[in-house]
Amino acid sequence: MISPFIVNADGVYDKNLFLDRYPVGQVNRALVAWDSADEYLINYVNEQNLADSQHNLLIFNDSFGAITANFTQSHVTSVSDSWISHQGLQYNIEQNGLSLDNISQITSLDELPDNITVVLYKIPKSKSLMIDQLLSIKAKYDQKLIFIASDKAKDIHSSTLKLFEKYLGTTKTSLAVKKARLVFSQLDNKQVFSSPFPIIWPLEDSPFIISNHSGVYAREKLDIGARHFIKHLPEVKAGSRVIDLGCGNGVIGLAVLAEQPEALVTFVDESYMAVDSAKTNIGKNLPEQLEQCQFMINDCLADVEPNSVDLILCNPPFHQQNATTDHIAWQMFRDSHRALKNGGELRIIGNRQLGYHIKLKRLFGNEKLIASNDKFVTLSSIK
Repeated sequence: MISPFIVNADGVYDKNLFLDRYPVGQVNRALVAWDSADEYLINYVNEQNLADSQHNLLIFNDSFGAITANFTQSHVTSVSDSWISHQGLQYNIEQNGLSLDNISQITSLDELPDNITVVLYKIPKSKSLMIDQLLSIKAKYDQKLIFIASDKAKDIHSSTLKLFEKYLGTTKTSLAVKKARLVFSQLDNKQVFSSPFPIIWPLEDSPFIISNHSGVYAREKLDIGARHFIKHLPEVKAGSRVIDLGCGNGVIGLAVLAEQPEALVTFVDESYMAVDSAKTNIGKNLPEQLEQCQFMINDCLADVEPNSVDLILCNPPFHQQNATTDHIAWQMFRDSHRALKNGGELRIIGNRQLGYHIKLKRLFGNEKLIASNDKFVTLSSIK
């Protein structure tokens, strides 16, 4: 996909960028790797000469590197909780023949760098993640910082602006351009807030205590999908190799280990916060099983050996960032078929209307309805 902008070292619009969503082989090619909020933010930064040698940029939540790719002549630190976003940024920089020499990438768990003069902030879908990031920014930097956020205008609500004012300070917005808007905040709020993250809560019907980083789904209680799934997990034999795919905080794998302490469980997610939460939850609740667990940051099951797994448990996401898409579910199912041993099982949960039974039947040649209610279905396929 071609982006409508790139700026050269002299600040002159020079040529198009070729940008792809990552991973590159996605089924829905109509989705692009940038949006109008990226364009608005990039154009404003260039118009105000904020990407010159006097400024060090800190870019948050740059989904596939569209923003960063326009400022490779500047000193840029890109922070994201998504392994996919990290890989997408690298891919798009390299495919355009640009240099990574001035680009640093850090995760959402890393400390923010010193000497930052400008923060470019793509507003994330998760309000908790946004609050956590704003708290980190306010704790690290002073009023000299230039802070500019961007998003689609329909997603910037009055409640969003109140959060910027609460955690940073004086906030104003731009006019809307191409249905996108910028948010400008000063770090002049003197009030000091202690971070509520990670959030700790009891797992219902169990002795376990769950710890959730801010960017992990179901932050304060067990979500209804996971609750349904846990009730319909298969019986696991001792020594079975099990994967909790898209593990989130790891409650599914935790439930498996609680029933079968001799299972070998791998927790896989593309979120750094999710995998760290899962590791924390196993370590605190079942420390004696920690050595038989693996924790993997990965693009689905790309690094898992074929024909090596007995059971894969999965609650597939149906969105990537703010885009609704089924390509992640397709990739999870294909990777699972490759990774499973003959006779191995993929068991999933999904919303009824998503039609996952059709995909499973096509890939595995079989599928079985394990349980259902008005909202969810639990399905099984055997390799």
